[in-house]
Order: sequence, then structure tokens, then C-alpha cells
Amino acid sequence: MHNLTPWSGLLGGALIGLAAASLMLLTGRMAGISGIFGSLVSLAPSNRDWRLAFVAGLIAAPLLAALAGAPLPRPAINGNIILVAAAGLLVGFGSRLGNGCTSGHGVCGFARLSTRSIVATMIFMGTAIITVAVMRHAIGG
Repeated sequence: MHNLTPWSGLLGGALIGLAAASLMLLTGRMAGISGIFGSLVSLAPSNRDWRLAFVAGLIAAPLLAALAGAPLPRPAINGNIILVAAAGLLVGFGSRLGNGCTSGHGVCGFARLSTRSIVATMIFMGTAIITVAVMRHAIGG
């Protein structure tokens, strides 16, 4: 993510907020990505159409931006792929256990001044900061 600038961050944040607000206004639903995706792939899906449209939009947006000439960041995984996969599974498990993810709690919950979401986001972010500090400085990964 070497192309990240304050303007691209501001535009990205505004678009995430616009998408979350649009979803809430149009469907009354929170834009929690783990919940949307989890219900989409579950055996008893509900409201599949809007969930599929939302996920398709997440995939299509960067493709459209690339077609418009916007530089796309290239993901760089420098760590052990097994650790990365384990971390991804822990994030998925944690988001289901916490009944929400950073998008649901961090974007929508903060906007609604939900105490539960503010506490959950503080725990997410605190855990992320500690994990990075341990991985970079204690373990050296």
C-alpha cells in the first residue's frame, strides 16, 4: 500500500460511510461484512439478493477503479503463510464470536454511538496493536 495518501484514505472512508449509510437507508441493515458474507454462504441464507449485490459491489468497485485508471495497491504478504491463514481464521472466529466485525461495529456502531460497538472496536484495535508490537518487536516477524 505504497500509494496510500490522505486523499485516497479520505475518499475510501467516505465511500465506506456512503455504502454503509445507503445499506441502512435502503434495507435497514448494518453493513457488517462478516455477517453479510457469513449469511450468504450459510445453509439457511436469508435475504440473499441484497447480500449478493453488496459482496459483488465490494469485488466490482476496485475493478472499476482500475479500469478508470486508479492505481490499485498490491497486497504484500511477507510473513509465514500458515500464520497469515491462522490469523485470518482467528479474525473470522472472533467476528462471529463478537457478533460483528470492524465494519459493523467500527463504522456503523460508532456512527450510532453504540456503547457495545465502541467497546468492541476498542478491543479489536487494542488487540491489533498488541499483535503487531509482539510480531514486529518480540518475535521479529
